[in-house]
Amino acid sequence: MASTARRKILAYLNQGELTAGEIGARFEFSKPALSGHLRILEGAGLIERDKRGQFVYFRLVPDKLVNTLFAWAAEVCPTAGPLKRESRARAQRKAKAR
Repeated sequence: MASTARRKILAYLNQGELTAGEIGARFEFSKPALSGHLRILEGAGLIERDKRGQFVYFRLVPDKLVNTLFAWAAEVCPTAGPLKRESRARAQRKAKAR
């Protein structure tokens, strides 16, 4: 999610599935660079591929994307920080008690 190009790819795929060529036509970087971005997104479980004939189609994996976006939003949410610190402190106290 830190890469602008990967966020743009996700935004394009939000409109529906696209072939690798259709995605690549929207960017000015090399095919290997595009392949790397797609591999990272696929490895994170945010997109999936489907080979049909000579074309490879990519689409979002909605459930995984929602969880990832929630986790990202929780990092910047002012309420999430204190809750995470509280959870860590409880876990540490519990571990020390054992």
